[in-house]
Amino acid sequence: MSEVKVNKVSPRSGTGVQLGDAGDTVTVPASANLTVGGTLTATTGGGIANAALANSAITINGSAVSLGGSVTVGETKPTISGISPSTIENTATNVVITGTNFVSIPQVDAINSTGAVTIANSVSFSSATSITANFTIAVDGTYFIRVENNDGNAVRSGSALLTVSDAPGWTTSAGSLGTIAGDFSGTVATVAASGDTVTFSEVGSVLTNASQANCTLNSSTGVISTTDFGGNSETPTTYNFTLRATDAQGQTADRAFSLTSSFGASGSGGFN
Repeated sequence: MSEVKVNKVSPRSGTGVQLGDAGDTVTVPASANLTVGGTLTATTGGGIANAALANSAITINGSAVSLGGSVTVGETKPTISGISPSTIENTATNVVITGTNFVSIPQVDAINSTGAVTIANSVSFSSATSITANFTIAVDGTYFIRVENNDGNAVRSGSALLTVSDAPGWTTSAGSLGTIAGDFSGTVATVAASGDTVTFSEVGSVLTNASQANCTLNSSTGVISTTDFGGNSETPTTYNFTLRATDAQGQTADRAFSLTSSFGASGSGGFN
């Protein structure tokens, strides 16, 4: 097999020119032009790739296709570089897909690792590099994303980019966690939530502020404890605070609670 480089070919009128033998590669340098005045034909088993063809014709399956301008032969496939958000719940959610070569308007699918396919409820086209797909996926799991342009060119993400998971759910009712004696030391209350490896944190700083409720929150168990409830305060006070439950997928759920301090005979110990 050899390579034939073409710089200039001038056949006599009415004659044909064969460039190379079977199996050879014909290369037209960037500084040269291959001009076809009649019909450019690719025989069975052959092909034309990445060629700029102007004002000529190509015979495809026996039919001449006219090229009136400059045409680049070759596939243009879309690509996927990322999605946002990467974790959603089972309700209808918009997912922004970034990449290249998107065409208005592609079909978008989410493909479970089991092979089950969920077609997007809707797809909106922003640009060749950004589309938005709305998904409602009933089954929790991880999903590949597939984008198919309306010319049939398609791409599937190389990894499962989308996770479908339930957000954590609070099992402790919102509102008051009890009335605690001022200066109390010990366990004040315990909060709980369901989900995948849930951890707890405070949004803001009222519960864990030494100058306010003066408590600590165990991020793993949800236990609220103190060595001196209310700190230096000697005045009955209601402390309002918000706790956040976060699961292993980074999903969150916030809930508002309160604790009240008391002084005198009405004071009581901690509640669980």
